[in-house]
Amino acid sequence: MDYERNKALLLELQRAAGTGNDHCADCGDPDPEWASYKLGIFICLTCSGIHRNLPEISRVKSLRLDFWESNLVEFMRNHGNLWAKAKYEAKVPPYYYIPKSRDCMVLRQQWIRAKYERGEFLDTGVCQDPCSAGSREGCLWKLAKGRRQFQKRQFLLSAREGVMKYYSKESRGPKAIISIETLNAMFQVEKIGHSHGLQITYITDGQTRNLFVYHESEKEIVDWFNAIRAARYHYLRTTFPNVPEPELIPRITRNFVKEGYMEKTGPKQKEAFKVRWFCLDSQERNLIYFKSPLDAFAQGQVFIGRRDEGYEVRDDLPQKVWVKKKKPVITLVTPVREFVFICENDRKQREWMDALNGVINQ
Repeated sequence: MDYERNKALLLELQRAAGTGNDHCADCGDPDPEWASYKLGIFICLTCSGIHRNLPEISRVKSLRLDFWESNLVEFMRNHGNLWAKAKYEAKVPPYYYIPKSRDCMVLRQQWIRAKYERGEFLDTGVCQDPCSAGSREGCLWKLAKGRRQFQKRQFLLSAREGVMKYYSKESRGPKAIISIETLNAMFQVEKIGHSHGLQITYITDGQTRNLFVYHESEKEIVDWFNAIRAARYHYLRTTFPNVPEPELIPRITRNFVKEGYMEKTGPKQKEAFKVRWFCLDSQERNLIYFKSPLDAFAQGQVFIGRRDEGYEVRDDLPQKVWVKKKKPVITLVTPVREFVFICENDRKQREWMDALNGVINQ
């Protein structure tokens, strides 16, 4: 009888308005069906797996499958997600990346450990100045030229100087000096083939340049990611002092909204179609393409303007263009020319068209 009554009480608490319990306390996933009865929070299945690895800090149970003692139900009633947020996220810096359910595991693990295990954002802590937080030095494993192996390289990030540098040997000068103005970073676990894989992009001589790096320590690579974000935040806050913070935060770093293979032809639309790896950057409104996913330099890019400026996406071919392969096509219309792409299947065509239209309409 207590089993059914307490389960009903827990589910009622999970749905209670004004508690924040209807979304995972750590990643925001809706309708969490697990809870930490040591922290008093409602969490999703994936985050509950991370909490299981912190037995000194957190203990988890299923809302529906496990037996809940009455005293634990009362503990959950007296705490909850909003209570935990006020305590454990009291001083999250504006530049710190708060992961969502779609983000990679390393970001979610370190967010949870930073909150509950290390107590980095408790009210007793001191918020780090973005300029000092955006300064970091250490080694990362960088994918070498030829994409055959990773080599250890020394990296230096300085928000004060507005640059990031890396060195092949300590006795030599930097291999690259990267302006924080164009610096971006995103986790690319599958692309790089490492659970801590980070892609760093920047502009050099008008070209998009990629660096693919990782660190053995998940804390270290996430700290690097947030240090880059702190440096970017310092740059944006200094360069655009009158822009409201909610507008600056999304511009600190960004993921590509869509990546994948398509085939493209040349400007005359008579050249042979070639397979290329495409990345859609909605913030810069660019469709960038490479020979392969781990190329250092882009082969080219297409700027994507707004619909009222003459940009359009169609699912057919321009007149007088003929394609041998019976595969779905996309025509990207710009004021300058029409770009023709071949997709692998109908699903990929629809995904690319939706993503391109999203940029055109924004």
